Amino acid sequence: MANTPDLPWIPARRTAPALPADWVGGFDVGDVHIARPALLAPMSGVTDLAFRRTVLEASGTGSIGLLTTEFLSVELLTAGHPRTRSRMDFDASIERPLSVQLFGDCPQTMAEAARIVAAAGAQMVDINGGCPAPKVVKRGGGAELMRDPVRFAKIIEATVKAVPIPVTVKMRSGWNDSQKNVLEVARLAEQAGAQMISVHGRTRAQLYSGAPDWDVVDAVAQTVSVPVIGSGDLVTAEQTLERLKRTHAAGVMIGRAAIMNPWIFGQLDDLIAGNAPRIPGSQARIALVEAFAIRLSERLPERAVAGRLKQLLARLSKGVPGGGLFRTIALRAVTHEALLGHVRTFFEAAEAGEAERWAVQARQQLSAAKRPR
Repeated sequence: MANTPDLPWIPARRTAPALPADWVGGFDVGDVHIARPALLAPMSGVTDLAFRRTVLEASGTGSIGLLTTEFLSVELLTAGHPRTRSRMDFDASIERPLSVQLFGDCPQTMAEAARIVAAAGAQMVDINGGCPAPKVVKRGGGAELMRDPVRFAKIIEATVKAVPIPVTVKMRSGWNDSQKNVLEVARLAEQAGAQMISVHGRTRAQLYSGAPDWDVVDAVAQTVSVPVIGSGDLVTAEQTLERLKRTHAAGVMIGRAAIMNPWIFGQLDDLIAGNAPRIPGSQARIALVEAFAIRLSERLPERAVAGRLKQLLARLSKGVPGGGLFRTIALRAVTHEALLGHVRTFFEAAEAGEAERWAVQARQQLSAAKRPR
């Protein structure tokens, strides 16, 4: 996530684009209706129950078309690994529709894992064919499947036969510049029974560097008959709306931007409705972090809570005046309560235009902490 661009702290108000009154961007995946065009992308170590609930609260429950869990290893899930099972937890009362993403390279094990997912009450199961992480690729999963389209298709086909819920897939544009085979893989995935295809417009070799190729996304959307979801560097609600308008994609996946701006789905809804996007102030940001901390504390030990809060704040403070110094000081906090104290004073000062004063005081605190006793 190092390449995530900064978001503005107080974005300028823009005139909302004119859209047809009945344009809502909904579509169907099998018998599951996706009411909104923006989906929360699965992110390892991020999109757990606490994070999904926090984004839902920030943007509004009806603003996210589909929620997806972190990806889960099919081997660990089928073996009953406790931590992996817990990562599949979701709140069925508000997290609907919800998809569980799986990764692996064996058709039979993927099918068995999908049965567990369906039995847990998820509305969809997603097969990860796009993760570029070496630890996933070395095990034959993720983007490695792009190099073996026939095996990829067999995994999809076995999974489709195993469960009554829609099976979807995520993929990249290819392995590298000389192996951009996403159109071939997408056709095979559709033939194997996949009912939605998400495309990240980078090759595996690119990882998250360079610009994503949205022309590839558009080409796939015009090649297959199932809904295609575009992914790659969607930073603002305005940019997201432009992608929806300028491509044939049925929807888009928002990932890293949702960490920096959990309100982005609601902002997109505002634009679609013809309104100026909502602007969260300091109290909204503080309340969000505090609620996230409570949800984390219900499931994780103190050290893990502090770590997850730092993960969020490292991005939530991007683009905020004094944000760099805030990260230097706050991210050294040992407990999450100490971290929340820094959050409250920092965001209030930033909104009041007193980030410089806060920075002076923070520097003094930092210097005092460094003095030998």
